[in-house]
Amino acid sequence: MCGIVGYIGHRDAYPIIIKGLQRLEYRGYDSAGIALYDGKDINLSKTKGKVEDLKNKSKSTISLEGKLGIGHTRWATHGVPNDVNSHPHYSNSGDLVIIHNGIIENYDSIRKELTKRGYTFSSETDTEVLVNLIEEVKRKEGVKLGKAVQIALNEVVGAYAIAVFDRQKPDEIVVAKLGSPLAIGVGENEFFIASDASPFIEYTNNAIYLEDEEMAVIRLGKEIKLRKIKDDAIAYPSIKELKLNLEEIEKGGFDHFMLKEIYEQPRAILDTYRGRLRAKEGIIKMAGVDDNLEKFLNANRIIIVACGTSWHAGLVAEYIFEDLARIPVEVEYASEFRYRNPVITDKDVLIAISQSGETADTLAAIKLAKEKGAFVFGVCNVVGSSIARETDAGAYTHAGPEIGVASTKAFTTQITVLTLLALKLAKEKGVFNNTRFHEHLSELENIPAKVEKALLSNPLVEIIADVYKNSTNCLYLGRGYNFPVALEGALKLKEISYIHAEGYPAAEMKHGPIALIDEHMPVVVIATNKGHYEKVVSNIQEIKSRKGKIIAVVTEGDEQVRDLADHVIEIPETLESLTPLLTTIPLQLLSYHIAVMRGCNVDQPRNLAKSVTVE
Repeated sequence: MCGIVGYIGHRDAYPIIIKGLQRLEYRGYDSAGIALYDGKDINLSKTKGKVEDLKNKSKSTISLEGKLGIGHTRWATHGVPNDVNSHPHYSNSGDLVIIHNGIIENYDSIRKELTKRGYTFSSETDTEVLVNLIEEVKRKEGVKLGKAVQIALNEVVGAYAIAVFDRQKPDEIVVAKLGSPLAIGVGENEFFIASDASPFIEYTNNAIYLEDEEMAVIRLGKEIKLRKIKDDAIAYPSIKELKLNLEEIEKGGFDHFMLKEIYEQPRAILDTYRGRLRAKEGIIKMAGVDDNLEKFLNANRIIIVACGTSWHAGLVAEYIFEDLARIPVEVEYASEFRYRNPVITDKDVLIAISQSGETADTLAAIKLAKEKGAFVFGVCNVVGSSIARETDAGAYTHAGPEIGVASTKAFTTQITVLTLLALKLAKEKGVFNNTRFHEHLSELENIPAKVEKALLSNPLVEIIADVYKNSTNCLYLGRGYNFPVALEGALKLKEISYIHAEGYPAAEMKHGPIALIDEHMPVVVIATNKGHYEKVVSNIQEIKSRKGKIIAVVTEGDEQVRDLADHVIEIPETLESLTPLLTTIPLQLLSYHIAVMRGCNVDQPRNLAKSVTVE
């Protein structure tokens, strides 16, 4: 998790690094720090809290001069969030300075060995251990910084993205990657380092993305040297042209990134099927599927692995694949999949879903499935990410950057991609006739406009939020396709408002949760007119008889539920398989408004980070 920013060049490093850290705060925001080198002195400032706190502290405590600098915003793993544990960290000599994203799993044994050799430690972090290991190698072996980094990294176990510099080398930064993303921006006699491209997009459109177990020595006036950490083999950098633009990573007049991203969903869904869906011609074109069609058609089953919101999208996909394409599906938490000795064969297709494309548990599941001979298909949002590189084939969601930690447009665009895939397979398998196939394509094409209409419920949702903002618990119920939406709605509420919430299949209410229902318990029920409508109405009546407060999401024009519910939010009519793309909208808005009214940090909820690159 954590965000890394670095700069070396002809500009002042401080404003570049501070602005870059602010753009990366979605990756971690419990503490932050910066180190600037003016060729003579290293000026270091770090603090518990936000980047804004670091900015205020730095202005009054250190010189802001220097053309070389590194900065870090942290999501704590080793050691509580405080000033001492914040990055950057010095080596004992004070010559080396490092920032680090990831976990060094064998840090304790290395720390004990270094302590025997006279090293002392001021923090609880694995990062301070790593920088002193590099220093010890550099001293003992008599090698330059780059070689010392390489030797040291071959001694550690874990994951990392690092940037380190030596006060003896004012024109050089060494970076390395294993498991955590790292990009190098290439400008005119200047270089930028960051966890993603957003910190340097206004300075250069050219970037190098390090592969796992690669390191780079970045020197002013010279070409970047890339090497493999394990065997010292030369690697050849591929400079990619960035498609990102500044408008995509700014709030654009919205109060929060989350609200902006909720409202971006019509465009994001359109961009996700643009070029892939030709409704009038009855064509779905997906290169990653077209080139591997037999793998899907001959699969004994599809295994979906994901975490968090992506796992909920996978659950929706389970209904879609089994209902439309008649292919057996299992949905697994990626974090559990690798540890339970799963049965995987070369007749299986594994679909890995991740917004960032860097989720550590999902990457581990991919590697396991490939070892067993399964065909692996990735669904992610970030071009060039680790999952995009590790999978056999895949499809990008084209949601655009998602900065808010609580995913919104990632969920709907993942469902869009998976729906396209299921429909294509349904047609190829002969499960659908042409009439039914065209009906689904046309309706999917209409979804962006219907999401726009669903967003018109925002003022009503805000009123409802005001009624329940002080609740301590909330129950979400749904059936069929909308059971995963209930799970997702509950997750959103607890993520950003810190209200305990649970999602359940509506029929399971009687098997436990009904004991919690009283006049103080708000119950959100997804009750669209497709699927098991009458059954859901019966569930609502059961809640009503126990004085529960009912917030119902219904199809427009519904009268039966309106007579029973305390609050009704309408969505447009659509096919049952596409209802999750609409029913999730008011639930996203509800969690957003409740969080705002409770004074919570919507975009940066406590203890969470956007890109989970550690287990």
